[in-house]
Amino acid sequence: MTRTVRSAVTGVGGYLPDNVVTNEDLAKIVDTTDAWIVERTGIRRRHKAGPDQLTSDLAVEAARKALAAAGRTPADVDLIVVATTTPDLTFPATAAIVQRKLGVPVCPAFDVQAVCSGFVYALSVADGFVARGHARCALVIGAEEMTRLLDYTDRGTCVLFGDGAGAVVVEPVEGEGTTADRGLLGFALRCDGGKTDLLYVDGGPASTGHVGHLRMVGNQVFRHAVVNISEAIEAASRAAGVEIKDIDWFIPHQANQRILQGVADRLGIDETKVVSTVADHANTSAASIPLAWAAAVEDGRVKPGDLLVLEAMGGGLTWGACTLRL
Repeated sequence: MTRTVRSAVTGVGGYLPDNVVTNEDLAKIVDTTDAWIVERTGIRRRHKAGPDQLTSDLAVEAARKALAAAGRTPADVDLIVVATTTPDLTFPATAAIVQRKLGVPVCPAFDVQAVCSGFVYALSVADGFVARGHARCALVIGAEEMTRLLDYTDRGTCVLFGDGAGAVVVEPVEGEGTTADRGLLGFALRCDGGKTDLLYVDGGPASTGHVGHLRMVGNQVFRHAVVNISEAIEAASRAAGVEIKDIDWFIPHQANQRILQGVADRLGIDETKVVSTVADHANTSAASIPLAWAAAVEDGRVKPGDLLVLEAMGGGLTWGACTLRL
Protein backbone atom coordinates (compact mmCIF):
# COMPACT_ATOMS: atom_id res chain seq x y z
CA MET A 1 0.00 0.00 0.00
CA THR A 2 1.25 3.47 -0.87
CA ARG A 3 2.19 5.50 2.18
CA THR A 4 0.95 9.09 2.49
CA VAL A 5 2.86 11.95 4.10
CA ARG A 6 0.94 14.49 6.15
CA SER A 7 1.90 17.35 8.43
CA ALA A 8 1.35 16.51 12.09
CA VAL A 9 1.64 18.38 15.36
CA THR A 10 4.29 16.63 17.46
CA GLY A 11 4.63 19.05 20.36
CA VAL A 12 2.60 21.77 22.05
CA GLY A 13 3.63 24.43 24.57
CA GLY A 14 2.21 27.53 26.20
CA TYR A 15 3.49 30.45 28.23
CA LEU A 16 1.72 33.10 30.33
CA PRO A 17 3.45 36.06 31.99
CA ASP A 18 3.66 35.95 35.78
CA ASN A 19 1.67 39.13 36.36
CA VAL A 20 -2.04 38.29 36.91
CA VAL A 21 -4.72 40.98 36.63
CA THR A 22 -8.05 40.01 38.21
CA ASN A 23 -11.46 41.49 37.56
CA GLU A 24 -11.25 43.13 40.97
CA ASP A 25 -8.00 44.82 39.90
CA LEU A 26 -9.72 46.27 36.83
CA ALA A 27 -12.68 47.43 38.90
CA LYS A 28 -10.30 49.81 40.66
CA ILE A 29 -9.49 51.68 37.44
CA VAL A 30 -12.62 51.37 35.29
CA ASP A 31 -16.38 51.33 35.94
CA THR A 32 -16.93 47.57 36.11
CA THR A 33 -17.37 44.69 38.55
CA ASP A 34 -16.31 41.08 38.75
CA ALA A 35 -19.94 39.99 38.44
CA TRP A 36 -20.50 42.14 35.32
CA ILE A 37 -17.43 40.71 33.56
CA VAL A 38 -18.07 37.08 34.51
CA GLU A 39 -21.73 37.21 33.49
CA ARG A 40 -20.99 38.64 30.05
CA THR A 41 -17.70 36.92 29.21
CA GLY A 42 -16.79 34.17 31.66
CA ILE A 43 -13.42 35.87 32.23
CA ARG A 44 -12.06 36.03 35.80
CA ARG A 45 -8.43 36.95 35.28
CA ARG A 46 -5.85 37.65 32.59
CA HIS A 47 -2.05 37.83 32.41
CA LYS A 48 -0.10 40.97 31.55
CA ALA A 49 3.44 41.10 30.20
CA GLY A 50 5.98 43.02 32.23
CA PRO A 51 7.26 46.37 30.96
CA ASP A 52 10.46 44.73 29.71
CA GLN A 53 8.79 41.66 28.16
CA LEU A 54 8.34 41.74 24.40
CA THR A 55 6.03 39.61 22.29
CA SER A 56 9.12 37.74 21.06
CA ASP A 57 10.04 36.90 24.65
CA LEU A 58 6.67 35.25 25.23
CA ALA A 59 6.97 33.44 21.89
CA VAL A 60 10.41 32.07 22.76
CA GLU A 61 9.20 30.63 26.08
CA ALA A 62 6.25 28.87 24.40
CA ALA A 63 8.47 27.63 21.57
CA ARG A 64 10.97 26.09 23.99
CA LYS A 65 8.18 24.13 25.67
CA ALA A 66 6.78 22.92 22.34
CA LEU A 67 10.22 21.83 21.13
CA ALA A 68 10.85 19.95 24.37
CA ALA A 69 7.48 18.20 24.05
CA ALA A 70 8.38 17.16 20.49
CA GLY A 71 11.86 15.98 21.48
CA ARG A 72 13.43 18.61 19.23
CA THR A 73 15.95 21.42 19.68
CA PRO A 74 16.28 24.83 18.00
CA ALA A 75 18.94 23.30 15.74
CA ASP A 76 16.24 21.07 14.19
CA VAL A 77 13.93 23.94 13.22
CA ASP A 78 13.80 24.89 9.54
CA LEU A 79 10.70 27.14 9.46
CA ILE A 80 9.22 29.68 11.88
CA VAL A 81 5.78 31.20 11.42
CA VAL A 82 4.61 33.63 14.10
CA ALA A 83 0.99 34.72 14.24
CA THR A 84 0.77 38.10 15.97
CA THR A 85 -0.97 41.43 15.77
CA THR A 86 1.34 42.96 18.40
CA PRO A 87 4.84 42.60 16.91
CA ASP A 88 7.94 43.82 18.73
CA LEU A 89 8.66 46.23 15.87
CA THR A 90 7.05 47.30 12.61
CA PHE A 91 9.90 45.33 11.07
CA PRO A 92 11.72 42.99 11.09
CA ALA A 93 9.16 40.25 11.62
CA THR A 94 8.84 39.00 15.16
CA ALA A 95 9.66 35.55 13.73
CA ALA A 96 13.14 36.81 12.80
CA ILE A 97 13.67 38.03 16.37
CA VAL A 98 12.44 34.70 17.74
CA GLN A 99 14.88 32.91 15.41
CA ARG A 100 17.77 34.94 16.81
CA LYS A 101 16.76 34.50 20.44
CA LEU A 102 16.28 30.74 20.07
CA GLY A 103 19.46 30.27 18.04
CA VAL A 104 17.66 28.64 15.11
CA PRO A 105 19.81 28.21 11.96
CA VAL A 106 19.12 30.20 8.79
CA CYS A 107 15.65 29.29 7.48
CA PRO A 108 12.40 30.96 6.40
CA ALA A 109 10.95 33.00 9.29
CA PHE A 110 8.01 35.37 8.92
CA ASP A 111 4.85 36.67 10.58
CA VAL A 112 1.19 36.09 9.73
CA GLN A 113 -1.36 38.78 10.65
CA ALA A 114 -4.95 37.59 10.88
CA VAL A 115 -5.56 38.79 14.45
CA CYS A 116 -7.40 36.16 16.53
CA SER A 117 -7.55 33.79 13.55
CA GLY A 118 -3.80 34.08 13.07
CA PHE A 119 -2.85 30.75 14.62
CA VAL A 120 -5.17 28.78 12.31
CA TYR A 121 -3.89 30.73 9.31
CA ALA A 122 -0.26 30.18 10.38
CA LEU A 123 -0.87 26.47 10.88
CA SER A 124 -2.21 26.21 7.34
CA VAL A 125 0.89 28.00 6.01
CA ALA A 126 3.19 25.59 7.84
CA ASP A 127 1.14 22.68 6.50
CA GLY A 128 1.89 23.91 2.98
CA PHE A 129 5.63 23.85 3.68
CA VAL A 130 5.80 20.55 5.57
CA ALA A 131 3.36 18.50 3.48
CA ARG A 132 5.20 19.53 0.30
CA GLY A 133 8.60 18.64 1.71
CA HIS A 134 9.89 22.20 2.01
CA ALA A 135 10.30 21.95 5.80
CA ARG A 136 10.77 19.08 8.23
CA CYS A 137 10.49 20.81 11.59
CA ALA A 138 8.29 23.89 11.66
CA LEU A 139 7.58 26.11 14.64
CA VAL A 140 4.12 27.72 14.56
CA ILE A 141 3.65 30.31 17.28
CA GLY A 142 0.77 32.51 18.35
CA ALA A 143 2.08 35.32 20.54
CA GLU A 144 0.33 38.50 21.67
CA GLU A 145 0.58 41.42 24.05
CA MET A 146 -2.96 42.66 23.60
CA THR A 147 -2.82 44.75 26.75
CA ARG A 148 -0.57 47.19 24.83
CA LEU A 149 -3.57 48.03 22.59
CA LEU A 150 -6.20 48.62 25.26
CA ASP A 151 -7.97 51.84 26.19
CA TYR A 152 -8.49 51.52 29.93
CA THR A 153 -11.35 54.00 29.86
CA ASP A 154 -13.38 51.65 27.64
CA ARG A 155 -14.87 48.99 29.90
CA GLY A 156 -16.35 47.17 26.92
CA THR A 157 -12.90 46.14 25.63
CA CYS A 158 -10.27 46.56 28.33
CA VAL A 159 -11.66 43.68 30.40
CA LEU A 160 -11.57 41.19 27.53
CA PHE A 161 -7.90 40.77 26.64
CA GLY A 162 -4.65 39.45 28.04
CA ASP A 163 -1.10 38.51 27.02
CA GLY A 164 0.43 35.13 26.31
CA ALA A 165 1.94 32.78 23.75
CA GLY A 166 1.43 29.23 22.52
CA ALA A 167 3.40 27.16 20.06
CA VAL A 168 3.33 23.86 18.20
CA VAL A 169 5.92 21.85 16.31
CA VAL A 170 4.78 20.55 12.92
CA GLU A 171 6.61 17.64 11.27
CA PRO A 172 5.91 15.18 8.43
CA VAL A 173 4.48 11.77 9.35
CA GLU A 174 3.63 8.78 7.19
CA GLY A 175 0.26 7.07 7.23
CA GLU A 176 -2.30 5.12 5.24
CA GLY A 177 -3.99 8.23 3.88
CA THR A 178 -7.11 7.80 5.99
CA THR A 179 -8.74 9.94 8.67
CA ALA A 180 -7.33 7.53 11.25
CA ASP A 181 -3.81 8.84 10.50
CA ARG A 182 -2.11 11.51 12.54
CA GLY A 183 -1.98 14.86 10.86
CA LEU A 184 -3.68 18.04 9.72
CA LEU A 185 -6.76 16.78 7.90
CA GLY A 186 -8.74 19.81 6.77
CA PHE A 187 -8.84 23.62 6.85
CA ALA A 188 -11.43 26.31 6.19
CA LEU A 189 -10.15 29.91 6.09
CA ARG A 190 -12.33 32.97 5.55
CA CYS A 191 -12.21 36.78 5.51
CA ASP A 192 -14.91 39.42 4.97
CA GLY A 193 -13.14 42.76 4.60
CA GLY A 194 -16.49 44.51 4.42
CA LYS A 195 -16.72 44.20 8.20
CA THR A 196 -13.42 45.80 9.17
CA ASP A 197 -15.27 48.45 11.19
CA LEU A 198 -16.57 45.89 13.70
CA LEU A 199 -13.20 45.07 15.25
CA TYR A 200 -10.04 47.06 14.60
CA VAL A 201 -7.24 49.20 16.04
CA ASP A 202 -7.57 52.93 15.34
CA GLY A 203 -3.93 53.50 14.41
CA GLY A 204 -1.05 52.31 12.26
CA PRO A 205 2.17 53.44 10.53
CA ALA A 206 0.47 54.53 7.30
CA SER A 207 -2.64 56.10 8.81
CA THR A 208 -1.88 57.81 12.12
CA GLY A 209 1.79 57.12 12.76
CA HIS A 210 1.01 55.63 16.18
CA VAL A 211 -0.18 52.26 17.46
CA GLY A 212 -3.73 53.20 18.45
CA HIS A 213 -6.32 51.43 20.59
CA LEU A 214 -8.54 48.42 20.05
CA ARG A 215 -12.14 49.23 19.11
CA MET A 216 -15.02 46.77 18.87
CA VAL A 217 -18.75 46.67 18.19
CA GLY A 218 -19.27 43.82 20.62
CA ASN A 219 -22.84 42.78 19.88
CA GLN A 220 -22.17 42.59 16.13
CA VAL A 221 -18.95 40.61 16.60
CA PHE A 222 -20.80 38.14 18.83
CA ARG A 223 -23.55 37.63 16.26
CA HIS A 224 -21.14 37.03 13.39
CA ALA A 225 -18.85 34.85 15.52
CA VAL A 226 -21.39 32.14 16.29
CA VAL A 227 -22.62 31.87 12.69
CA ASN A 228 -19.25 32.20 10.95
CA ILE A 229 -17.31 29.89 13.25
CA SER A 230 -19.98 27.20 13.01
CA GLU A 231 -19.83 27.32 9.20
CA ALA A 232 -16.04 27.07 9.20
CA ILE A 233 -16.06 24.08 11.54
CA GLU A 234 -18.54 22.29 9.29
CA ALA A 235 -16.42 23.11 6.22
CA ALA A 236 -13.14 21.98 7.84
CA SER A 237 -14.79 18.75 8.93
CA ARG A 238 -16.07 18.09 5.41
CA ALA A 239 -12.62 18.80 4.01
CA ALA A 240 -11.17 16.29 6.46
CA GLY A 241 -13.79 13.68 5.67
CA VAL A 242 -15.01 13.41 9.27
CA GLU A 243 -18.27 14.11 11.04
CA ILE A 244 -18.65 16.58 13.88
CA LYS A 245 -20.12 13.86 16.11
CA ASP A 246 -16.81 11.98 15.87
CA ILE A 247 -14.69 14.87 17.15
CA ASP A 248 -13.08 14.19 20.52
CA TRP A 249 -12.17 17.75 21.48
CA PHE A 250 -13.27 21.20 20.34
CA ILE A 251 -10.45 23.69 21.06
CA PRO A 252 -11.80 27.16 20.27
CA HIS A 253 -10.36 30.62 20.31
CA GLN A 254 -10.88 31.81 23.88
CA ALA A 255 -12.75 35.06 23.31
CA ASN A 256 -15.92 34.78 25.34
CA GLN A 257 -17.56 31.87 27.13
CA ARG A 258 -20.92 32.78 25.61
CA ILE A 259 -19.46 32.46 22.09
CA LEU A 260 -17.95 29.08 22.96
CA GLN A 261 -21.31 27.89 24.26
CA GLY A 262 -23.22 29.39 21.33
CA VAL A 263 -21.10 27.57 18.74
CA ALA A 264 -21.28 24.29 20.68
CA ASP A 265 -25.06 24.56 20.93
CA ARG A 266 -25.45 25.40 17.24
CA LEU A 267 -23.41 22.36 16.17
CA GLY A 268 -24.70 19.99 18.83
CA ILE A 269 -21.28 19.61 20.46
CA ASP A 270 -21.38 18.28 24.02
CA GLU A 271 -20.04 20.95 26.38
CA THR A 272 -17.82 18.31 28.03
CA LYS A 273 -15.85 18.17 24.76
CA VAL A 274 -15.12 21.92 24.74
CA VAL A 275 -11.74 23.04 26.09
CA SER A 276 -12.31 26.37 27.84
CA THR A 277 -9.53 28.39 29.46
CA VAL A 278 -11.02 31.84 28.88
CA ALA A 279 -11.68 32.32 32.61
CA ASP A 280 -7.97 32.11 33.36
CA HIS A 281 -6.32 34.06 30.54
CA ALA A 282 -9.08 35.97 28.71
CA ASN A 283 -8.73 36.69 24.99
CA THR A 284 -5.08 36.38 23.98
CA SER A 285 -5.88 36.66 20.27
CA ALA A 286 -3.63 34.41 18.15
CA ALA A 287 -2.17 32.82 21.29
CA SER A 288 -5.43 31.54 22.72
CA ILE A 289 -5.88 28.30 20.75
CA PRO A 290 -2.38 26.92 21.43
CA LEU A 291 -2.60 28.09 25.07
CA ALA A 292 -5.85 26.16 25.55
CA TRP A 293 -4.42 23.20 23.64
CA ALA A 294 -1.29 23.12 25.80
CA ALA A 295 -3.39 23.27 28.98
CA ALA A 296 -5.54 20.35 27.82
CA VAL A 297 -2.50 18.25 26.92
CA GLU A 298 -0.83 19.06 30.24
CA ASP A 299 -3.84 18.02 32.32
CA GLY A 300 -4.30 14.82 30.34
CA ARG A 301 -7.58 15.55 28.60
CA VAL A 302 -6.17 15.67 25.06
CA LYS A 303 -4.20 12.57 24.14
CA PRO A 304 -2.37 11.19 21.07
CA GLY A 305 -4.87 9.83 18.57
CA ASP A 306 -7.64 12.27 19.50
CA LEU A 307 -9.57 14.02 16.73
CA LEU A 308 -9.53 17.78 17.30
CA VAL A 309 -11.15 20.85 15.80
CA LEU A 310 -9.56 24.28 16.26
CA GLU A 311 -11.45 27.47 15.42
CA ALA A 312 -11.18 31.25 15.70
CA MET A 313 -12.60 34.56 14.53
CA GLY A 314 -10.94 37.96 14.68
CA GLY A 315 -10.63 41.38 13.12
CA GLY A 316 -10.95 41.55 9.37
CA LEU A 317 -13.32 39.91 9.93
CA THR A 318 -11.22 36.76 9.59
CA TRP A 319 -12.24 33.31 10.74
CA GLY A 320 -11.25 29.73 10.20
CA ALA A 321 -11.08 26.17 11.47
CA CYS A 322 -8.76 23.18 11.30
CA THR A 323 -9.52 19.50 11.83
CA LEU A 324 -6.61 17.29 12.85
CA ARG A 325 -5.69 14.04 14.53
CA LEU A 326 -3.06 14.35 17.21
